[in-house]
Amino acid sequence: MGKVPLGLLQQFVLVARLGNLSRAATKANLTVSALSHQMRQLEERMQRRLFERGPRGVKLTVDGRSLLEAVGEHFDGIEHALSRYRTHHHNELTLSASPGIMSSWLVPRLPRLVAAYPELELNLQSGSALVDFEREAVDVGLRYGRGKWSGLHSERLFGEWIAPVAAPALIARLGDADPRDLSRWPLLGEPAPSTRWSDWFSRYGGTRPTRYVAQFDGLDALRHAALEGLGVALGRMVTSKSLIDAGRLVVLGDRYMAVPDAYWLVYPQRSQEHRGLQVFREWLLAEAADYCRQMPAMGADVTLD
Repeated sequence: MGKVPLGLLQQFVLVARLGNLSRAATKANLTVSALSHQMRQLEERMQRRLFERGPRGVKLTVDGRSLLEAVGEHFDGIEHALSRYRTHHHNELTLSASPGIMSSWLVPRLPRLVAAYPELELNLQSGSALVDFEREAVDVGLRYGRGKWSGLHSERLFGEWIAPVAAPALIARLGDADPRDLSRWPLLGEPAPSTRWSDWFSRYGGTRPTRYVAQFDGLDALRHAALEGLGVALGRMVTSKSLIDAGRLVVLGDRYMAVPDAYWLVYPQRSQEHRGLQVFREWLLAEAADYCRQMPAMGADVTLD
């Protein structure tokens, strides 16, 4: 087999952990085709099939998992050892957030940040997967959840409410249906293990349909289905507000339900002295407080356990 170049192994670890060639190529500053070629080259050198390739990404084979276990921690050790020697640019800040909160809440407010702090350089990373701050060069993140992430500082920004939302086209099609009686409406199932529809019917009663018109494994696809009029979704008000304001989605009825999850600013210990983070944190907390003051009172502010 001969010696395997360390560069190939390093790229293998990146692809294996992300499970997606496109995301790995972006982080490695390569094209997808170039990175894919490197992985095939590694498989040829190893004389082993390391990945199962599919439409949604790549999965490790048994040999691939064994190789990752053998070399992954060694690259982690090298990365950790070199991190202390890197030059830290205090005006550069790398932030990670989910596509929903990034596009619907954060980005529309960024012009105010840029105007107030023109020296700050933002690198924005949008993705649904949680960032591993130990392995990735990310300074801070916006997360949705309960605020408990091991080893990270978490500061609550604001809570979230949910309500049934539908496209105007669907409402026109079912014009005489009572918006408070959802048993007559086609419902869109949320990604597992969400129980939000069950929580909704437990709170407000009514007959829950025996099945959903469609079930989704991701929120982006679910949102698009609602926009196309396929059915009714339980919309998060924070990330759906721009679509509601634009008239592309309509809240059915006047019931809103608070959920235990909230939006949080999270960052590792190493970022605490980062001047860029200090500036961004102060600005973000002020924006969040202003947003909370402007939010109309939701009729059913009920927190679920």
